[in-house]
Amino acid sequence: MILVFGKTGQVAIELQRQAPEAARLTALPRAHADLSDPAACAEAIRTLKPSVVINAAAYTAVDRAEQEEPLATRINGEAPGAMARACADLGIPLVHISTDYVFDGSGESPRNPSDPTSPSNAYGRSKLAGEEAIRASGCAHVILRTSWVFSAHGANFVKTMLRLGAERDRLTIVADQVGGPTPAAEIARACLAIADAMIADPAKSGTYHLSGAPDVSWANFAREIFTQSGLNSEVSDIPTSNFPTPAKRPLNSRMDNSSLTDTFGLPRPDWRAGLQDVLTDLGALTA
Repeated sequence: MILVFGKTGQVAIELQRQAPEAARLTALPRAHADLSDPAACAEAIRTLKPSVVINAAAYTAVDRAEQEEPLATRINGEAPGAMARACADLGIPLVHISTDYVFDGSGESPRNPSDPTSPSNAYGRSKLAGEEAIRASGCAHVILRTSWVFSAHGANFVKTMLRLGAERDRLTIVADQVGGPTPAAEIARACLAIADAMIADPAKSGTYHLSGAPDVSWANFAREIFTQSGLNSEVSDIPTSNFPTPAKRPLNSRMDNSSLTDTFGLPRPDWRAGLQDVLTDLGALTA
């Protein structure tokens, strides 16, 4: 059995859509496993005794985390640590989704998994705490860092642009933040493949990166959304300094995916193809 923490998030929904029936995937909603109660998460693992755990749940309100860092750290840091210790006790591998926000967002080169971390906001610090707790647990694990997640579900940049593009003729979008948009479907596909591989060979434990290709700015991402959806909203580039937010955003979200490909045979996905799939799901793809 695959035990998934999270049920209604972008990746959790895709995991439920993609998991083969034989895998017997069980997705726990917040009512059954609230990550603000780390002990309850650990107890769920000990009770259900799955063959592998995928943590697809997190505190993701980046700006609100600046005022709620203790809560964000409990959910993103302490809960994954409790899961990992339970997995270590039972000999179960853990696949955990993390973020490029554990880096400081400087420079222009893609970040390798082994590069030094230095988060510049509360959300990033909370996610780094989770990574460190998992590594300290001694369990077999894969920490999969990703970026700019989008899907047909929940709140994300693609759905925001579709709404605003239908309402306005012109939008100003940040153009100096660059990264790899990543379809939630591709993250789910990778998690399932990694879970199988980790059951067979726990020695593949480590930290890996998964982000969509090619790297792009938010402004150019928006332009592609409008092109594929047939919306005529014009995009004007602005710098991050013109769009202040409570949490500092990384300018560089580029990530090197090569170790994921080398170890698990998972190529870097083309986010433009993933965008087509999402727009088809939403009924927004232009003919």
